[in-house]
Amino acid sequence: MKLRTYMTPFWSRYILGTVCMLGAIILDLMSPVITRRVIDDVIVGGQMQLLMGLLMGLLGIGFGRAVMGYVKEFTFDWIGTTATNRMRRDVFDHVQTLSVNFFYRHNTGELMTRMKDDVDKVCVAIGFIGMLAVEATVHTVMVVACMLRLSPTLTLVPLCLLPIIGFLAVRMERRLGKVYEEISDETAALNTVAEENLTGVRTVKAFAREEFEMNKFRKRNRRFLNLNMEQARMAATYQPLISFMGKLLLLAVVVAGGLMVINGRMTLGALGAFSEYANNIIWPMEIVGWLSNDLASAMASWKKIKKIMAEEPAIREPEAPVRLEEVEGRLTFDHVSLELEGQPVLEDISFELQPGKTLGIMGMTGSGKSMLVNLAQRFYDPTRGSVLLDGVDLRKLPLSQLRSSMAVVFQDVFLFSDTVSQNVRLGQKDRMDRETVEWALKQADAYGFVSGLAAQTETLIGERGVGLSGGQKQRISIARAMAKRTPVLILDDSTSALDMETERQIQQDLKKTEGMAKIIIGHRISAVRDADEILILKDGRVAERGTHRELLAQRGEYYRTWRVQYGEEEGQCR
Repeated sequence: MKLRTYMTPFWSRYILGTVCMLGAIILDLMSPVITRRVIDDVIVGGQMQLLMGLLMGLLGIGFGRAVMGYVKEFTFDWIGTTATNRMRRDVFDHVQTLSVNFFYRHNTGELMTRMKDDVDKVCVAIGFIGMLAVEATVHTVMVVACMLRLSPTLTLVPLCLLPIIGFLAVRMERRLGKVYEEISDETAALNTVAEENLTGVRTVKAFAREEFEMNKFRKRNRRFLNLNMEQARMAATYQPLISFMGKLLLLAVVVAGGLMVINGRMTLGALGAFSEYANNIIWPMEIVGWLSNDLASAMASWKKIKKIMAEEPAIREPEAPVRLEEVEGRLTFDHVSLELEGQPVLEDISFELQPGKTLGIMGMTGSGKSMLVNLAQRFYDPTRGSVLLDGVDLRKLPLSQLRSSMAVVFQDVFLFSDTVSQNVRLGQKDRMDRETVEWALKQADAYGFVSGLAAQTETLIGERGVGLSGGQKQRISIARAMAKRTPVLILDDSTSALDMETERQIQQDLKKTEGMAKIIIGHRISAVRDADEILILKDGRVAERGTHRELLAQRGEYYRTWRVQYGEEEGQCR
């Protein structure tokens, strides 16, 4: 990713803006020339017949300056705004292609800061700030040249004082630059705290953590306040001093120039013109520190963006993909092992799930159950062995076909701040009809409570489903998966928040879905007991396998779990 990628498409607009910028500068430099003639020829020389023409000239310069200034400002602002749109889109699109492990290493607040604040800084630099830096440089050179033509001796006065103004401006902005960086980092931290608390508001309230979380936010907010106050204090210290030096420069020019006029070494009109030039040369020095700081800040932001854009997805599309004409849904794990960061997660997992069959998976927390879902969806690739769909290694299938062939209900339910209908239609909003939505809600035993909502399926639910119970959210997510009608359905502990009766009803509905291969992961035996085969995972390995009756007969992990959940009095296999 190179910065010129976002600049070269606008070369014609850069030329237009630059031409208008140069035109505006030239017109600025012409105004003191007319001022000189008004003083020398009209006021001192008494040539009143020239006055109207000179005044019209000033009016024309003002009008031309306004037009060219408008075109210049609008053109560079348009470039910056359009580049911002494209860069932010590209960063977001790239982040979407990255693998799951990337998001474990970067928090939401950080990524939001990169896509918002950092992109804004970079694009302002290639638009308005870049234009202003060039304009200040060209303007200064041309004004100095004009002053030298009027009086090389008097030019020494501003040239001696301008470096002092520039030094003060640079010193101020460099000190502010450190504060700006801290403010940027604190913004990311503040965003993270706010986002976490707003998202997890129910958890916060459930544990009566409001005061703790408010104190945590206040601490961050206070730090943010202190940094902004430090920024204001520095600006209040240096800005008046810089302004005073600018006034001192003009005073020195008038005094020195006045003595030259008295001595006959300069005309009064030339002094008036020179004073205008001296006034015009102050502003580039006043903003040199601000410009250098903003450009440095933009380069720092660009490095952060490039770091994100340099991230490569761990999971890539195959170079020569094998596309299945029709997916049947036969899922195979062939001696699959997985290691993450050098730590074993799964070891030698093998099973074959045929279309229309159900595989149940149980195990203690951390045994690797959910990682099987990640491998089936190819969020990770196995370290050893292979995962196959209809006999084809997942690494050879297009990701779009693979993931569109499976519907997953994750353990951590996520609902978007949208209507119930749109949440069910996720991924197929343009193709799914109302009848399919209602069918899926009925299959998930969710149609009853959805019908009781204010606008039924068109009811807008809160962010992440705030306002719905855990069971209601699970049922909507199950309906979303059912509506997809894929060959493979995976339920990752997706009925944990449901009562036994509702869970049983959903299982009965799932049995009626013909030809669909199903993986049901759960902690409760009631969720998996009707499966055609059940795997018991322990420490990433298959500790037991078989049907419900077979596993009870083995009197191992499954049997002990059954006794805990159902009680010893039910000592017969059912």
